[in-house]
Amino acid sequence: MSIEQIEIKTPDGVVEAYVGRPEEEGEYPGVIFYIDAIGLRPRIAEMVERIASWGYIVLAPNQLYRAGTVAELAPKADLSNMANIPEFFGFILPIIDEHTADQARIDADAYIDTLLALPGVRGRKIGTTGYCWGGRLALRAAGSRPDEVVAVGMFHTGDAVTDADDSPHRVIGNVRAELFIGHADNDPFNTPESIAVMEKTLDEAGLTYTSEVFEGAMHGYTMSDSAAVYNEAAAERHFRELEALFGRTLQAQ
Repeated sequence: MSIEQIEIKTPDGVVEAYVGRPEEEGEYPGVIFYIDAIGLRPRIAEMVERIASWGYIVLAPNQLYRAGTVAELAPKADLSNMANIPEFFGFILPIIDEHTADQARIDADAYIDTLLALPGVRGRKIGTTGYCWGGRLALRAAGSRPDEVVAVGMFHTGDAVTDADDSPHRVIGNVRAELFIGHADNDPFNTPESIAVMEKTLDEAGLTYTSEVFEGAMHGYTMSDSAAVYNEAAAERHFRELEALFGRTLQAQ
């Protein structure tokens, strides 16, 4: 697999992004990979390469570009050490909280248009996959561009259901994609009550979806560079489910 880094211009600035491609040249469906709070880094590159190996061109942008570059926002200490986690998240979570639904729509347009214009991207039907807060953005992209986004993966996603008028789950009425949602067990950012609201909203919208709690998996379970929460079995299950989702929805185009 190959990874290159590109820049995407939006009305609000310049976005650093990874692009992953299969080894063999050709035309492939596109996927947008919405990253977690920790940023673009080797683990994200590994995940992008793995998804690309299934036969996709994968775009992974730095969603927090308005607040700084990848280097400026990167953790300054090793997050595999639990003692370093509170300081980093005390810094990054307020920045994430400032990210608005309007900004998500602006960015979704920029990311989708960029992906569709990349050499080798086949067709106009794409998938999204998102991790942590990136899951919310993967869902919002499907609500913003329902004609293009036909598959959504959401993994250890927090705060997808809130009381706010612009809560991410409120876009579901616009979504036409098939979804796979892999919830973390005992996730402080995603309660059983929130899961129930999400499923009820999906049912009311008549969407095809799978919503499952990965037992014993903590928030962040896919991220092998966060040793305190990484769960290899859950991470591998996530890859299997995502590959199957994309196979059902993207490979026939």
